[in-house]
Amino acid sequence: MSKEPVAVVGVGQTKHVAARRDVSIAGLVREAARRALEDAEATWADIDAVVIGKAPDFFEGVMMPELYLADALGAVGKPMLRVHTAGSVGGSTALVAANLVAARVHGTVLTLAFEKQSESNAMWGLSLPIPFQQPLLAGAGGFFAPHVRAYMRRSGAPDTIGSLVAYKDRRNALKNPYAHLHEHDITLEKVQAAPMLWDPIRYSETCPSSDGACAMILTDRAGAARAPRPPAWMLGGAMRSEPTLFAGKDFVSPQAGKDCAADVYRQAGIADPRRDIDAVEMYVPFSWYEPMWLENLGFAAEGEGWKLTESGVTELDGDLPVNMSGGVLSTNPIGASGMIRFAEAALQVRRQAGEHQLDRARKVLGHAYGGGSQFFSMWLVGAEPPES
Repeated sequence: MSKEPVAVVGVGQTKHVAARRDVSIAGLVREAARRALEDAEATWADIDAVVIGKAPDFFEGVMMPELYLADALGAVGKPMLRVHTAGSVGGSTALVAANLVAARVHGTVLTLAFEKQSESNAMWGLSLPIPFQQPLLAGAGGFFAPHVRAYMRRSGAPDTIGSLVAYKDRRNALKNPYAHLHEHDITLEKVQAAPMLWDPIRYSETCPSSDGACAMILTDRAGAARAPRPPAWMLGGAMRSEPTLFAGKDFVSPQAGKDCAADVYRQAGIADPRRDIDAVEMYVPFSWYEPMWLENLGFAAEGEGWKLTESGVTELDGDLPVNMSGGVLSTNPIGASGMIRFAEAALQVRRQAGEHQLDRARKVLGHAYGGGSQFFSMWLVGAEPPES
């Protein structure tokens, strides 16, 4: 039996900020869920199941928060699943929900991811000692900076590339009312003059710590026919993982990322991603990961990704726009960051992205990664349903 086509008919986000002191976690997630329902012109009664995701529980110190949030999400008496794959969890959560629809287990699913980092200590949470694992020491940046250095040595990229990415994404964020960072006085010179945190990563080339939630309504073909606006159709989706450390692991371009992208392209019939995909919402928490992931995802040859960034290809008006919304560099409620990438891809093909809407956005890739570059989740959405 063929899979049921999966459509995104509703998207809802909170305004992402450093601290939402006015709401509890329950209030935060309900805000995003209600906006998604309003976008789909649906009610809680239309939802058959809820799939929720977030980063590790010790971030906020609330264990198994999905149980506490069932009432806020209209899930009492309905199936509810929790997903966790570190920073990629937002994407993985959406894929679990999509697969429930594709397998005809449920007709319409609410999927949501969140983080309330103002109630956490992420630096501490990311630095817990784990047996037989490389210590993170100074959080994620301390872990990833050596991999960026390795990329620079391997590719010969000049040290200006990171600042170009950060300058682009922060300018894009100014067009996104939900983005956390709105730096109206941003200049390339300011980015380049920012303090060095983890060489070569400067303060302005890193993601913020955000409170926020993102939700989507996923449904089947019948549900899409009732939707008030054209949906985004899932053309392909995949998850892959690999160990954090193993002999021969390529930290610059992990095999799991390559395999995940290849599976999505196979499902969607993409022969040449550089030609066939119009834009990418990519998980870039540190600016240098844009050129690195451009290569990992097959948009550029090995060692050539930085040239796309430098030549303006990834700008909003470029040939392959990347992170039209401002990306993780401008908004980072960790558990939701991957789902925001997926949701922003859907908004583009639905032509609902507001000021950061692209003129041509028929097929857009949403991408997330997490952990020590070991968890990957991606989907490709399009304006037309997949061929049956």
